[in-house]
Amino acid sequence: MSEQKNEYTEAELAEMSRDEKVRLGLALDDVELVEYRDNFPVPGTRAERRAERAVAAWFTLAGLSALAFIAVFVFWPWSYQPPSDERAHFIYSLYNPLIGFFFGLAILAVGIGVVQYQKKFIPHEVAVQQRHDGHGSDEVDRQTTAALLADAGVRSGISRRSMIRRTAGFGAGAFGVGAGVFAIGGLVRNPWATEGPESLQHTEWLSENGEKTYLRRNTGNPHEISLLRPEDIDAGGFETVFPFRESMRHDEHELEASMKKGDAPVMLIRLRPGSQPVKRKGQEDFNYGDFYAYSKICTHVGCPTSLFEQQTGRLLCPCHQSQFDVVNTYAKPVFGPATRALPQLPIAVDEEGYFVAKGDFIEPVGPAYWERNA
Repeated sequence: MSEQKNEYTEAELAEMSRDEKVRLGLALDDVELVEYRDNFPVPGTRAERRAERAVAAWFTLAGLSALAFIAVFVFWPWSYQPPSDERAHFIYSLYNPLIGFFFGLAILAVGIGVVQYQKKFIPHEVAVQQRHDGHGSDEVDRQTTAALLADAGVRSGISRRSMIRRTAGFGAGAFGVGAGVFAIGGLVRNPWATEGPESLQHTEWLSENGEKTYLRRNTGNPHEISLLRPEDIDAGGFETVFPFRESMRHDEHELEASMKKGDAPVMLIRLRPGSQPVKRKGQEDFNYGDFYAYSKICTHVGCPTSLFEQQTGRLLCPCHQSQFDVVNTYAKPVFGPATRALPQLPIAVDEEGYFVAKGDFIEPVGPAYWERNA
């Protein structure tokens, strides 16, 4: 291979055609093109049109799938419906599978369309390159690389393939809109717009009319009511509890729905005798003796902190291994990605000896919230 000039001025590069820059880029990188063949050297053949329609079909499928995802995400009934209403429960149960199916199909179709376009229309290339040390990019490298990419695009015929351009724009654009809707969909609800248990600033533990809220265990039967007393939990033990009010007793839907709310689960823990955890300022009377109640929702990404180590006194989140110390602190994170303590539920025991909640959490549960204090 002849000696190649390595330095070019911007004026010299500006005077070069795209083909000259392609040859220059290959020469500077010690690349020999053994084969550089157009897949369809004669434009307009039936085989070329069939290939174009196949690629366009994948991009069209991607766009339609993305639009279907947006429609399901925004309009499909997503609120929990009990199994007692079979039709409503069936429709509700399809929400997650449908958004997963259409979003996944959109990604798959875009990927297959891009791969098929590359295989069918980008020129087939066989090249041999000599090994050499790499170096930083200069203006010559940038312009020759751009020329190589432009050459591949021109030889693929994209400028005359309007069907592929339109369908690719439709598929990629709809997918982009769908991804944006998915990203911001959970952020459009104003936390101050509503009040009561359904608002973001409160949970199901809030009693709107002052009715007593008991701590209820889950027996596996959503219609069975099992309330807790202090003697029901041994020292070092715990129980997952849910809110119950007498007004729910004869409402099967409420009995079941109260155990399905994402912000309802609470870990009721009985510490070993002698434990003296540091109490959080303003929450000194939230516990009842050795009994402490903390939200079960991890403050990292909302997984259930369902593992309790009696020896270490730590609540563990199995998703990303966050650990919260409930023996020495007020459930502050001591390991893992979580950065906020678990919210504490104020509890007491009523005149009949049952655990009751003295009120709702005084801070939002879960991983994120507008204007939340650390």
